[in-house]
Amino acid sequence: MKKSEIIIEVGLDENNVPESLHWSAKDGGVERQETKAAILSVWDLENKEALRIDLWTKEMPMDDMKIFFHQMLASMASTYERATSEKDVAQKMRLFAEEFAVASGIRD
Repeated sequence: MKKSEIIIEVGLDENNVPESLHWSAKDGGVERQETKAAILSVWDLENKEALRIDLWTKEMPMDDMKIFFHQMLASMASTYERATSEKDVAQKMRLFAEEFAVASGIRD
């Protein structure tokens, strides 16, 4: 069986607050690419719950964080649709993503 790794490297300050984030996915051609935020979710089959790692550096601009969340919400709708074929639910998720964009001030 072939294996592949995705690595997230977190540089912490003296209070364990992220100062730097880099990620690598050699099979995808990504080697230590800098980022300011990362959100990772994995499914715990035994407990039937999502486990998360939410990271962002002190330098992540708030406006960029709002855009990041909007894009994640929109992409989750597409992923949901591919996974379930429930187009109507995915469309409701897309509508919510657009409402979020307006409410957060990133869209008029």
